[in-house]
Amino acid sequence: MNPVPPPAGPHESSAPAVLGALVLLAALAGAAVVASRTVPQAADFVVPPAHAAALPSPAGGGPEVIAANLAQRLPGFPKIDEVRATPIAGLYEVRVGSDVLYADARADHVIQGQIVDTRTRENLTEARLERLSAIDFSALPLADAFVIRQGAGSRKLVVFADPNCGYCKRLERDLVAIDDVTVYTFLYPILGPDSRTKSRDVWCAADPGKVWRDWMIDGVVPAAVDGACDTGAIERTLALGQRMRVQGTPALFFEDGTRKPGALPRAQVEQLLAAAAGKS
Repeated sequence: MNPVPPPAGPHESSAPAVLGALVLLAALAGAAVVASRTVPQAADFVVPPAHAAALPSPAGGGPEVIAANLAQRLPGFPKIDEVRATPIAGLYEVRVGSDVLYADARADHVIQGQIVDTRTRENLTEARLERLSAIDFSALPLADAFVIRQGAGSRKLVVFADPNCGYCKRLERDLVAIDDVTVYTFLYPILGPDSRTKSRDVWCAADPGKVWRDWMIDGVVPAAVDGACDTGAIERTLALGQRMRVQGTPALFFEDGTRKPGALPRAQVEQLLAAAAGKS
């Protein structure tokens, strides 16, 4: 059976703390969040050298104590990948995959929420989650996407999209107006059987980019596939999206690895494209 991501709404949630909340709630319920993850032990912790000096000794609390206490008190808590100090004295970040929670030095209290630096108005939690969710753009299998080049096309953007996603249609209308960009669209049909049918009909068309925009912008239904067509790329994209934890559409990826969920306004897409191009 081909791996298929769980059903999602029309766009990926932009609230970065949602997954962290699910991790915590599942642990409190005594259920393992991911079957392949084991209960955390003290030896499971990796403390980055840069943070080690700032962490208190196990006697007074710290990563090993947090590990032991969470394992004892919340047996369903998944394997912890990292514990690091935060800018707040006595508060630690507990990272599980690309999700983060916070705990005191003895894990007597666990917090699901966000830290904001009031001096700079920076959301430190959001910035951290963006770094954790960043991807290696060069490793994406672009051959499994169809390509639309606008202008010189020197800037690159990857979009995971479902043909029946209303927010994807909104995004597509904005993307048309952006110059000097090559858009790689990965068909990601997670909204039902009709999404798979339309994805197949788009992918198998002589000009997938034109058929895609005719449908997404003008409402022209893709012509049904006549004959055999290799849709392996769509199946691979479904598996890829699951590995990358793409939980909704549209999902955008920029050359610098930045991941952004949802139908971003054109101005924000332009800003992110410019920033990514400046880093390359």
